[in-house]
Amino acid sequence: MAGFSYQRLKERGATMSEWGLFRSEEMSLCQLFLQTEAAYACVSELGELGLVQFRDLNPDVNAFQRKFVNEVRRCDEMERKLRYLEKEIKKDGIPMLDTGENPEAPQPREMIDLEATFEKLENELKEVNNNAETLKKNFLELTELKHILQKTQTFFDEEAQYHYVTHQMSEANRDDENAQLLGEDGMQAAGQSLKLGFVAGVIQRERMPGFERMLWRACRGNVFVRQAQIESALEDPVSGDQVYKSVFIIFFQGEQLKTRVKKICEGFRATLYPCPETPPERREMKMGVMTRIEDLNTVLAQTQDHRHRVLVAAAKNIRTWFVKVRKIKAIYHTLNWFNLDVTQKCLIAECWVPSADTEAIQLALRRGSERSGSSVSPVLNSIQTREAPPTYNRTNKFTQGFQELVDAYGVASYREMNPAPYTIITFPFLFAVMFGDFGHGALMALMAAWMVWKEKPLGAKKIDNEIASIFFGGRYIILLMGLFSIYTGFIYNDIFSKSVNVLGSSWRNCFTDEEVHHHDAETLLLPPENRTCFYGTPYPFGFDPIWQISSNRVTFQNAFKMKISVLLGVLQMLFGVLLSVFNYRNFKQFSDLVTMFLPQVLFLLCLFGWLCMLCLLKWTMYSAPFEVGSGPEDAEAIRYGTHCAPSLLLIFINMFLLKDMNADPKGTGPGEKYCDGYLFDGQKGFQSFLLFVGVMCIPWMLLAKPILIWRQRRQQPHSELPEANGDVAAPAGGGGGGHDEEEFSEVCIHQAIHTVEYVLGSVSHTASYLRLWALSLAHSQLSEVLWTMVLVRGLSMTREFWGGIVLYVIFGAWAGLTVSILIVMEGLSAFLHTLRLHWVEFQSKFYKGEGYIFAPFSFEIILREADSED
Repeated sequence: MAGFSYQRLKERGATMSEWGLFRSEEMSLCQLFLQTEAAYACVSELGELGLVQFRDLNPDVNAFQRKFVNEVRRCDEMERKLRYLEKEIKKDGIPMLDTGENPEAPQPREMIDLEATFEKLENELKEVNNNAETLKKNFLELTELKHILQKTQTFFDEEAQYHYVTHQMSEANRDDENAQLLGEDGMQAAGQSLKLGFVAGVIQRERMPGFERMLWRACRGNVFVRQAQIESALEDPVSGDQVYKSVFIIFFQGEQLKTRVKKICEGFRATLYPCPETPPERREMKMGVMTRIEDLNTVLAQTQDHRHRVLVAAAKNIRTWFVKVRKIKAIYHTLNWFNLDVTQKCLIAECWVPSADTEAIQLALRRGSERSGSSVSPVLNSIQTREAPPTYNRTNKFTQGFQELVDAYGVASYREMNPAPYTIITFPFLFAVMFGDFGHGALMALMAAWMVWKEKPLGAKKIDNEIASIFFGGRYIILLMGLFSIYTGFIYNDIFSKSVNVLGSSWRNCFTDEEVHHHDAETLLLPPENRTCFYGTPYPFGFDPIWQISSNRVTFQNAFKMKISVLLGVLQMLFGVLLSVFNYRNFKQFSDLVTMFLPQVLFLLCLFGWLCMLCLLKWTMYSAPFEVGSGPEDAEAIRYGTHCAPSLLLIFINMFLLKDMNADPKGTGPGEKYCDGYLFDGQKGFQSFLLFVGVMCIPWMLLAKPILIWRQRRQQPHSELPEANGDVAAPAGGGGGGHDEEEFSEVCIHQAIHTVEYVLGSVSHTASYLRLWALSLAHSQLSEVLWTMVLVRGLSMTREFWGGIVLYVIFGAWAGLTVSILIVMEGLSAFLHTLRLHWVEFQSKFYKGEGYIFAPFSFEIILREADSED
């Protein structure tokens, strides 16, 4: 396998085991020597390949003191300019062309051209924006002045009328008195002082009430304010928002009030404009304003057209520019992790690489060296280390979701057995056991199938909604969960809480309509010995549909689901223990096969494996007798009738209590003398033997491994101690782990913890699998309640016209509740419970998950993360 690259594996259709799905890839720590002039191109080729994880050889060097810090800053500046362009493009609603093109990283000399291009575009766009902002400010001012000139004529007419009335009212009373006090010259001066001054302006509409109150209070009612709203919204030249404003004019008398009014206008951010006093002057100014507005409209249109052309040209290339700049930045950021040799002509790097891809990496290095024109080829040498390598599991779009489920709990230790390939089957199946409904599973499968069908367009589209993104990422998981739910729905014969008689029921209709209508519990029970109803041959596949109308339906289904939950749970836990053998063999911990695996599997089989065997025996040995006689054969048939079937719970409890299973002491039932409480002869002795073996496995797990380690440490010098299990040390980071650095007391404590955890965990984990039964019961009951309490109400409507309308509404409500509650919420609940069964009950038997993920230098990953952040 060492001579093949990842690309060649894909070309020849490699199997999953060759891809490292069942166990992580073998990794090598390599030292890389690059000529300074070839380093950029070589790293670029490795970024396109995406199979090398570099190590930072300068962890103590400040980021601002590294060799290529200036290049990284230049890339940051170019990225800032591109984000500015992108913001302006989005503001104008111009679509950005994304052809999916993946250009190579530009050469270092091309950075100057890119910087010049971005600098030119930014300056041009800023200049256009500044000019447009100035023109919009002028346009806003002229527009506001136009509205002032249009509104002021009415204001001045009202002011003239007000002044005339006031003058007439006061003239008769004050003329005589003023003439006596002021004389003729004084009367002329007073007449001039009664002339009102005014200011006109524009203010935001929502500020007008407070503005009027402040004028009234500050000027003590000695001002006359008139205002009118501008009907159309005006554009703010800075923010671009639409703002509603009002025109106002304030009449006052005296310079003191004028100063006070202007300060109040300034405080409320009102804009004041000059307004002529005479109508001819106002008409002349208005005509000039209209002319200037028309000229500004022309200039603004040309400016906006030029801006649009600049942004359209930039929108065609901005995605490509982003890719190029981010690749350049990633390359220089990676080069900052390298060391310079003493000659300053060679860069030295250390990296983790998959051993199977060494040839592909060397080819990429040679391509990079040829592109740069270097005369010295790069050197890639493998070096020895005891550091744990990263974990690298190759995945595709189908297996990626399952691998992420496993990694969410913990990344596998290096070369540890990977639970992901087994999770592909067990996860959707256990989910379906809890979610067994043909109709709900079909809806789930259809939704997932649509996402798989639209995979490319949906993947190319940026999904902003986090929940929708999660659903799309797990589309293959949802598809399998839906398909498996269809299968278990067939088994349960459950379709939206109803059953379908496809293969012909094994029961004949021996109930009257009245019995069915009144649901007489005694009559509608379905005992299989009732020959008037039961044909004697069970339903070919799954549950018989007749159970849907039986009063003991829940009892019958619960008995089946409870036992099948225990069977599936013990089977999966046993499979997990068996997988630990492959870890022991890979890490050369052969002694753990005797000290750990053997007692664990015996303990599980002798106790809980026997419980599963009791379930199978009871299912196969007992049936309903049809004829009762007095001969030995009839007595044997009676012995294995349903009335003689013992309780498995009592058998299991009495097994631990060492008690006998006795028959009914009254002996009143038919054939009671043949019912001894056991499934077969000699069962008591056999159970005692299993209990003894299971109990003896506890001290075996507790003491065998510490004793073996103690003997090995006594026989060998401390400096030559082997691994804890007495075998050869695992390879670098092999995950086998040793106890040479641990005190013997710590070894004993750890072993005691593992023993107690496994023994108690076997009990609690077996009980934990009963959630398969509980969730299945809850799902079926909720589905039935929703059917009977919602949809049946609409189906029972008798009026033809109104009944159809009501049924239409009720069906919509039922469909909405079915999707939201039974599929989404119940599906999420079953998903979380299935996740727990795999993380805790299954993976704890063989999986440590103490590794760290392989994070290669990959342009594809870098660009994908950058797009998700945007």
